[in-house]
Amino acid sequence: MTNERPVLAVTMGDPAGVGPEVIVKALECSEVWDICRPVVVGDARWLEEARRIVGTQRPVRALDAISQAGSGESVDVLDLANVNAGRLERGRVSPEAGQAAYEYIHRAVRLALEGEAAGVVTAPINKEALHAAGVPYAGHTEMLAALCAAKDVAMLLVSGKLWVSHVSTHVSLRQAVERVNVERIIRVIGLTHEALRRMGLGTPRIALAGLNPHAGEGGLFGNEEADIISPAAEAARAEGMDVTGPYPPDSIFLRASQGEFDAVIAMYHDQGHIPIKLLGFYEGVNVTLGLPIVRTSVDHGTAFDIVGTGRADERSLVAALRLAAQMGGDG
Repeated sequence: MTNERPVLAVTMGDPAGVGPEVIVKALECSEVWDICRPVVVGDARWLEEARRIVGTQRPVRALDAISQAGSGESVDVLDLANVNAGRLERGRVSPEAGQAAYEYIHRAVRLALEGEAAGVVTAPINKEALHAAGVPYAGHTEMLAALCAAKDVAMLLVSGKLWVSHVSTHVSLRQAVERVNVERIIRVIGLTHEALRRMGLGTPRIALAGLNPHAGEGGLFGNEEADIISPAAEAARAEGMDVTGPYPPDSIFLRASQGEFDAVIAMYHDQGHIPIKLLGFYEGVNVTLGLPIVRTSVDHGTAFDIVGTGRADERSLVAALRLAAQMGGDG
């Protein structure tokens, strides 16, 4: 990079959702410009409409190349010009919106892989719209893994002091239980350990949540803790990592939020998402581990019910930009 502030490619998300609105609101925050140079990968005309809805001051400026990123006087957009305002309705699922959202992500990932951006920060997408557009991925995590040819990825959620990685994410609960195996848990531990080290922690303290109530209660409520999770913890310790557990899921997240651990490994989607969203819904950040690029995201959806009102909260995006700048600052 030619500037000490990293360039971050910010995808506009589903144009029918709140992504455009939270982007223009977040880019009014002076802190953002102090730590990075954000460039939106999206549609300039649609962002201009979002700016009018929200009432922000910075004008939208279309760029031909990400290298033209400015100093903060405008909302800089690598303009794909792929939103047909006559066909797209805010707050509605549509294949046009799903296709546009995919195109933003595809371009942003290319920019990061080619070294033109230090990281990718994503606004929310709608999985139903992606499906309607024929995009064959369950969500950002799976799509990014495919675009980056990454074999093993994991979702990490961050809110304040609480860091939570997930053994599985967008699958049914039945499938999630089936995916709890020693090899996968060890891999997620390793990815989490690596991310925490990158953030400056010399010896991260990682706790494993149990799968069953009371972490199995000695086998009374299930044997996965003894047969799968504990052996994974032992294997990670043998590799020099500070890993303990499994602990009862109903208490381990509180203990971690109070500073006893640096991260918790959740066994499935809701087990990890619920404590994060309860403790910091408006400032949660989603990170994809295991990619060759930095990727952070807001930890909320497209919020179709409030699109066009200007009420969408930008704090999660500001937090995602802040974390991406920290992680990609050496890029």
